[in-house]
Amino acid sequence: MELNEISGNVVDAAMKVHSAIGPGLLESAYEACLAYELRKRGLQVQSQVECPVVYDGIRIDLGYRLDLLVELDVIVELKSVEHITPLNKAQLLSYLKLSGKKLGLLLNFNVEHMKDGIVRLVN
Repeated sequence: MELNEISGNVVDAAMKVHSAIGPGLLESAYEACLAYELRKRGLQVQSQVECPVVYDGIRIDLGYRLDLLVELDVIVELKSVEHITPLNKAQLLSYLKLSGKKLGLLLNFNVEHMKDGIVRLVN
């Protein structure tokens, strides 16, 4: 499955979850529901994937975790905040660099319309 197809599935699933349960819940609720919806669609989903820092050739486990990794290719970071900040985007870009992945989606579920809470970032 190509990256655009995967990300399209993630966005569609996120819109379905948002329509069903609405804004205002904790990120963990959206993570569980989105992972379930993606698995229901036949996609491979891993939750809370360890993301170590490699510095000077040494792997350092600092507790960084990707919210979701879909089809081993697309990082999905979930938020339930008033606004996406530049720091939220920088976090996802750092995860893309550290993991060597090319595409990430930053999804903020604390919006009236899910389409307003989607940021797509490419490494």
